[in-house]
Amino acid sequence: MQRLFFFMLMTMSTIVYGQNSIHSFKVTDIEGNTFDFSSLKGKKIMIVNTASECGLTPQYKQLEEVYSKYNDRLVIVGFPANNFGAQEPGSDKEISSFCEKNYGVSFPMMSKISVKGEDQCELYKFLTTKSLNGVSDSEVQWNFQKYLIDEKGQLIKVVSPRELPNSASIIDWLEL
Repeated sequence: MQRLFFFMLMTMSTIVYGQNSIHSFKVTDIEGNTFDFSSLKGKKIMIVNTASECGLTPQYKQLEEVYSKYNDRLVIVGFPANNFGAQEPGSDKEISSFCEKNYGVSFPMMSKISVKGEDQCELYKFLTTKSLNGVSDSEVQWNFQKYLIDEKGQLIKVVSPRELPNSASIIDWLEL
């Protein structure tokens, strides 16, 4: 009986640990290649849904500044999405060109996805569902919402779209 209990406990912890880590996800980058989140173990991650025709689009500048300064400990991962006001209508190629030309984006950008609704991608289901991420339920409110992930791949905090990437609370988290 004790062995059965121990086995069940170990199985449950493995399942929970696996669910709570973003490191088990693979996605497609903006160039069509596989991007494996397990390659980011040991680094903090900021995931942000982006759009090229949004009032918040200038946040690309701050995202790039933060990434340039902290890329030894942080990876920003951008996910273009067209879920809000059709503000990301372009193809991956057009989005990539826009980001490079207008903001010099050097952080990893992924292929365009859906961050909410019936076609929500699996990664965003993880980020927005407490039973999967182990922290909280959330809804993506608008473009440039940020999800802060620790070095172990666990969700730490959801940051409002209007909060700038270089805000004091985000910089404090990075400098911990």
